[in-house]
Amino acid sequence: MTPAAAASRRLAYFAWGVVCIIWGTTYLGIRVSLESIPPALMGGLRWTIAGTLLALYLVARGKTLPPPSQWGSIALLGFLLLGLGNGGVVFAEQWVPSGLAAVMVATSPFWMATVEALLPDGERLRRGVVAGLVIGFSGIIVLVWPDLTLGNASSRGFLAGMVALQIAAIGWSIGSSYSKRQGRSAATSAAPAGDSMDGVLGSTAYQMLFGGLMMIVVGTLRGEWSDLFFTTRTTVALVYMSTLGAIGGFVAYTYALRHLPVSFVSLYAYINPVIAVALGILVLHEPFTWRMAMAAALVFAGVAVVRWERAAFTARLAKSPSATTRVAGRPA
Repeated sequence: MTPAAAASRRLAYFAWGVVCIIWGTTYLGIRVSLESIPPALMGGLRWTIAGTLLALYLVARGKTLPPPSQWGSIALLGFLLLGLGNGGVVFAEQWVPSGLAAVMVATSPFWMATVEALLPDGERLRRGVVAGLVIGFSGIIVLVWPDLTLGNASSRGFLAGMVALQIAAIGWSIGSSYSKRQGRSAATSAAPAGDSMDGVLGSTAYQMLFGGLMMIVVGTLRGEWSDLFFTTRTTVALVYMSTLGAIGGFVAYTYALRHLPVSFVSLYAYINPVIAVALGILVLHEPFTWRMAMAAALVFAGVAVVRWERAAFTARLAKSPSATTRVAGRPA
């Protein structure tokens, strides 16, 4: 390995660490922002600011943004990944502790496997994957079962938040499958030859803008503007999530993917919830009971089984000369 390659690899590991920290802290940022900013407007403002900043950066560098012919597919991705994927998390954190929300978002691989199995060219569900799904969803049952037997407002809010988190995971999974099949060409065609990274950034900027504007529309229809006000604490949280939490995390993630194995980079999904839970306990004094710990352990075990089974299947597929590659390689 040349010195330049070694330096790039060290920087990639640093970028991966940045991803783990930044994306692990966004759950705390969401919870803090909700102290004075209504949910739909909070998500809308965050992504509109982030998309605008990223688009202005690209324009200042003389780069071409995606043409109108690509806006339809990019808007759909913005709706699925941000409107549903992030919007569901924001809505849920009105009642669900930030650390627990991060644990539930870790169920995305379950829904990804299910979505893939329903598609004509998707990966079929195998026994190992089904076993992982059963283990993981049993963790969710352990978590919500006591609240299913209670009828008070607090329990109803918690259950609504849990449902919102699963909708967020489903939206992210559908959006990821769509992006894998159709969004890739839209993300790169706007960039000059040999400069696909700028095409990806341009597509990402527009996804943020479309997703953010959709959430602002929802907030307007819900009458959230009358409840909007800012404090120093919520302003700092919103600025952090709109810059480092959105743009910084994405850039670091993209760099890490370019220089490290996908299997290693994907481990961030296990570390983010740990950071989110720790911050929730230390900063916001959120509860984390033995039942929550047991549910988290079951969810992580299920995710590990699903990831291991899919990785093993991909490896077997790659070794088969007659097989056709149908499997491709996911967070608030």
